[in-house]
Amino acid sequence: MRTLHALAAATAGAALLATTAATPPPAPHPLLTDAAVDKAVARLDATVTAMMSRTGVPGVSVAVVHNDKVVHVKGFGVRKTGERATVDPDTVFQIASLSKPVSSTVVAGVLKDPAEWDDHVALPDFALRDPWVTDHVTTADLFSHRSGLPDHAGDLLEDLGYDRTYILDHLRLEPLTPFRASYAYTNFGLTAAAEAVAEAHGVSWQKLSDDTLFKPAGMTHTSTEFAAYAHAPDRAATHVKNADGTWSPRFVRDADAQAPAGGVSSTTRDLARWMRLQLSGGTLDGKRIIPAATLARTHVPEIVSQPPTSPTGRAGFYGLGWNVSYDDSGRLRLSHSGAFELGANANVTMLPLEKLGIVVLTNGAPVGLADAVALDFFDVAQHGKATTDWLPLLASVYAKQADEARSPTDYAHPPATAKPAKAASAYTGTYDNPYYGKATVTANPDGSGLTLALGPKPQRYPLAHYDGDTFSFETRGENAVGRTGAFFADGTLRIEYLDATHLGTFTRQ
Repeated sequence: MRTLHALAAATAGAALLATTAATPPPAPHPLLTDAAVDKAVARLDATVTAMMSRTGVPGVSVAVVHNDKVVHVKGFGVRKTGERATVDPDTVFQIASLSKPVSSTVVAGVLKDPAEWDDHVALPDFALRDPWVTDHVTTADLFSHRSGLPDHAGDLLEDLGYDRTYILDHLRLEPLTPFRASYAYTNFGLTAAAEAVAEAHGVSWQKLSDDTLFKPAGMTHTSTEFAAYAHAPDRAATHVKNADGTWSPRFVRDADAQAPAGGVSSTTRDLARWMRLQLSGGTLDGKRIIPAATLARTHVPEIVSQPPTSPTGRAGFYGLGWNVSYDDSGRLRLSHSGAFELGANANVTMLPLEKLGIVVLTNGAPVGLADAVALDFFDVAQHGKATTDWLPLLASVYAKQADEARSPTDYAHPPATAKPAKAASAYTGTYDNPYYGKATVTANPDGSGLTLALGPKPQRYPLAHYDGDTFSFETRGENAVGRTGAFFADGTLRIEYLDATHLGTFTRQ
């Protein structure tokens, strides 16, 4: 009986496949009217103002393009708290990981054929742990985060002050997951690919970006170098939220080490031109800037980045520098967020079939505002109203990410039964690590405890005793996780937040 059922099912399946092959589903078609888009644009200023009021984010700039026209561009708030200068469409913001689709546009501009995305990446200072993967990894592999490198590989080295050359050279020590079968977001993998393309053309990444995209597209206030942002007279400072709910420009984020992945600075006026180019297949103002075929390849799914969570759910994909998804009507949706915990958040979202896109730049650490404004805008355009209050939802996503990175141990409160530490001499000395370099532990001259030094230009962290041979310190930088553990044992020092991929143990010299 089971055999007959199986045969019947197979026969029915074959018939269904034959029918499907003969009659493919119809292609999606545009659904939005000009009036619907106009309604969403008319609501936009009030949405931004309200979300700024709810979050306290100091400054925002927004641009909308539709049917190859900039239909809205405006700045809100101030560039820097405590100063009167206001944000305008030409205010330069750091755009963090929104740099990735900008960079994939640059690479598309120097390729002659979409198949060249699949060329091997050759860079003298870059290798992966598996020699076969090193010899076969392509530009597309690295731009789509499917090389097998672990999540955010190399970012902690950047936080400690190592330069791009050191970081790319040491990625060879990172463990790999299955090549082309696993997705993990890696700034320095993408950076390696972009730098290899620039080196193959005999120029710096900044010059390649200038010559290929920024100058031809009239993006006059866009750069991949921190110095350009730092010296821009109309510049939005980066801000973080204080415990009392106010915002302060307390940090500076120099992302030169990962320039192609996170180092671009730009304005909404410039990025509006870039969106028009994206939505017009590589042309702008009647001029061909980027080859249509190589640009179109960046919009194609390369790897599943978000598996469906239910039988009726849809997967999310990553293309070449883009998050790629499809809505209920089968329309392609391209998006990317950018976030610096030290003070910036951005979002770009586009529906190419509708020739519609929005970019939102902010000068505050991520609290969901940039993404929520974009989602609210598309909600109104498609449904006539917001389908939900996106701001708390997005805020909770960012908060959850931050919480998940923190240690499960509350190092600020040692246990009541804590064992005493040994004499300082049991811990002081120089410890070495093939990935993170040297760590030095010294006794404070005043006898107040120990200090840990990490990085090429030593960053000093006071160690607080927790229990026995366990100490803790407050982390700093873009990837700070609050207090983390420092564990001494048998001539070694293991640093908890550096040990996610088991590379965080230092050996005493």
